[in-house]
Amino acid sequence: MLGSTHGTLTTDFRARVEACGESPRTAVHSSAAPSADDAAALDVSGRPLHADVPDLDRFFRPESVAVIGASDTEGRPNTGITRQLIAWAGRVGARIHPVHPTRPTVFGLTCHASVADLPEQVDLAVLLVADPLPVIEQLAETKVKFAVAFASGFAETGETGAAAQERLGAAVRGSGLRLLGPNTNLNAFEEFREDLDGPAIALITQSGHQGRPVYTLQELGIRLSHWAPTGNEADLETSDFISYFAEQPEVGAIACYVEGLKDGRSFLLAADRAARNGVPVVAVKVGRTETGARMAASHTGKLTGADTVVDAAMRQFGVIRVDGLDELQDTAALLARARKPKADGVVVYSISGGTGAHFSDLATEAGLTLPTLSQAKQDELHQWIPGYLNVANPVDNGGHPVGDWRGRKIIDAILADPSVGVLICPITGPFPPMSDRLAQDLVDAAEQSEKLVCVIWGSPVGTEDAYRTTLLGSSRVATFRTFGNCITAVRAYLGHHRFTSGYRSPFEDAPRTPSPSYRKAQALMRPSQQLSEHAAKQLLRAYGIRVPREQLVTSAAAAVRAAGLVGYPVVMKASGPQLGHKTELGLVKIGLTSASQIRDAYRELTDIARYENVPLDGILVCQMVERGVEMVVGVTQDDLFGPTVTVGLGGVLVEVLHDAAVRVPPFGEDQARAMLRELRGHALLEGVRGAPPADVDALVEVVLRIQRMALELGDELSELDINPLMVLPRGQGAVALDALAICR
Repeated sequence: MLGSTHGTLTTDFRARVEACGESPRTAVHSSAAPSADDAAALDVSGRPLHADVPDLDRFFRPESVAVIGASDTEGRPNTGITRQLIAWAGRVGARIHPVHPTRPTVFGLTCHASVADLPEQVDLAVLLVADPLPVIEQLAETKVKFAVAFASGFAETGETGAAAQERLGAAVRGSGLRLLGPNTNLNAFEEFREDLDGPAIALITQSGHQGRPVYTLQELGIRLSHWAPTGNEADLETSDFISYFAEQPEVGAIACYVEGLKDGRSFLLAADRAARNGVPVVAVKVGRTETGARMAASHTGKLTGADTVVDAAMRQFGVIRVDGLDELQDTAALLARARKPKADGVVVYSISGGTGAHFSDLATEAGLTLPTLSQAKQDELHQWIPGYLNVANPVDNGGHPVGDWRGRKIIDAILADPSVGVLICPITGPFPPMSDRLAQDLVDAAEQSEKLVCVIWGSPVGTEDAYRTTLLGSSRVATFRTFGNCITAVRAYLGHHRFTSGYRSPFEDAPRTPSPSYRKAQALMRPSQQLSEHAAKQLLRAYGIRVPREQLVTSAAAAVRAAGLVGYPVVMKASGPQLGHKTELGLVKIGLTSASQIRDAYRELTDIARYENVPLDGILVCQMVERGVEMVVGVTQDDLFGPTVTVGLGGVLVEVLHDAAVRVPPFGEDQARAMLRELRGHALLEGVRGAPPADVDALVEVVLRIQRMALELGDELSELDINPLMVLPRGQGAVALDALAICR
């Protein structure tokens, strides 16, 4: 276990963006929390720019608690819950008031007949009743701050239950109190060990049992400070607890088990607050598959969201997504307690060349940096390690040096290297006394170093003294049981600190007032209609996005004149509000070089449109743009997050390869460029097989302008698709050759 912590645009690019009257977003380090004035700030679509942090102090540490439906009759479920709540109230120093209409006392405490009879205003009311709605209405009159509803039978059961939950939520919203649940449990009132120190893990779970592995970390010396079992989230939700925990000085990491997000925007604002404060959020989010998504909905009654969007949004705001509960506990424990890294370099040190090579392969494949140690450092290590062994990284000591004074010298020498931030020692199985001495040397060295030391204890037994006493007894060594969990945690640890060290909240630069582009675009929108290609391109022009020279014509003679103005060769395309994929219908003609070809093409396009019964607003005569990389840039509406921006390989490749990256606005230039790096076909933009590098700056500019459009038009724009966006050679820009827009 671990010790404590707590620790641009180019000038030309900027000018092009600002020429449209819009400000580019940049990623400049800023960890400042929003001011009181900023807390109420709204973006251009009227959405908040900062998380509203609920004051949950009186929830976790109330001065007075009412237990509605309290019981002391043995054998009844409410009796066990009442007993646990009395014990918890004693630990937190709260006065407890049982409430039951027919009992004078409960466990020797005076019992009150109703909420109205309570002797004082209480901070927290725990509802042990089948229908919490009438009690919520009573509590509202007594100004109770918080309530917990254990009752099930709400949104997790289907439409009828969802309607009942909506009524419950509406009653809470009008009451002034905050509700945890329904369909929650007693996890918030567990007993936490108070003999542990160092930064703690705060736990949030929608399924209480899924938090048990993290809670059990206390038995290995990892401190736990809070547990929020959010249940169906009729009111208080995961985002509320992330925002609150991110402000608590004792919290070193937030561990989450999430089945469904209640509101995507609230989640991102909460993640943004955690990133501002440098508090890592580690999450298991179920719903990657159709089956997982269906099960999650049946359990919590919420949308799981398109998983690709959820995944991208989490990465965008620094939330570390893991797959298993074992990864959740190991990664959260490491991030909570490890000091900030001194370097990104990882050195693998082992008593076996095979072990070191195996682990190094896995670590490199996962993206960890294993620097080659300098020749001077290798020469130093060969003072204690036989010269025929490899010490470049991984470092193979051959076994025997760990059994004497040389072992500690080797470890200290590795940790002293400035390129090394993490030392990882896989011990695949106990081999006493060699493994015992190695474990002790690693612990002793870690106590004297600012750098992270990780050990993988591979024995399936786990009862060895070197493991149970030496390694787990250390507050400075991170101990894992598997290669995979160690790699996942170390990658998250290094990635989190890289992310937060340069973090600037994208909400800081989100537009708050409409641009001139918006006013132009709004005039082009047609509610509940798909725009023609011509109209969609006008929408792009409004936001300063380049389109080909083109004219919309309604006669063959006009088409010939337009071709002369546009310049041969030209492309001719049918344009109409119901046209999507024109190529499949034969409604695109390319490479036309003469007036006769223009007339023939006009006649053929209009004949096909009449045969297919497709209404047209005319025929587009367009400049032909041939040389470049075809990309797609678009906007879609996600049920959880609202407008999302996608970029990927365009043309037919978008349907064949599905090579695309997604972000949720607002985001800056850094994220726009990161989207391009995520593409498997990114090399095409760099130039392959003699092709010149593409104008990536222009592509990024288009992505940012499309983002601005998505933010300003909001749900007025149901879908936008630029395909292809032809990205020309470097310095020549990008041209939207085709566009589809659907208004809501």
